[in-house]
Amino acid sequence: MRNGKEAEAVNGTLNDQSSIYLQIAKMLEDSILRGIYQEGEQVPSTNELARQYSINPATAAKGINLLVDEGVLYKKRGIGMFVSEGAVALVQQKRRAAFYQQYVTALAKEAKSLGLGEEELAGMIRRAYSEAQ
Repeated sequence: MRNGKEAEAVNGTLNDQSSIYLQIAKMLEDSILRGIYQEGEQVPSTNELARQYSINPATAAKGINLLVDEGVLYKKRGIGMFVSEGAVALVQQKRRAAFYQQYVTALAKEAKSLGLGEEELAGMIRRAYSEAQ
């Protein structure tokens, strides 16, 4: 382990719900959001990820390259991949957009079909938010 953070960084487990490279990218994003990897800090290499998860290094590279394409990570030639400035904001923005698409629009559609008004729905959301752990 290069910096002792590899085990922390990818503390999820792989599953059959989505492509492995997408899961690798999401776990790295989670680590950035949790502050395990700060802006400018190096993330595990494709070989380290491949070894940890017993996957093909090309699969790990695909996950990392996805984050490079999104501007979350950047490459220092011959050294490795690092967290970009503004990475937390980028990941939050991406996740908020996905949250809206996946949950909020479906919630609003279902609320309308049940005849719930906007204020009633907002009240239900406030109650659920206050009850959330």
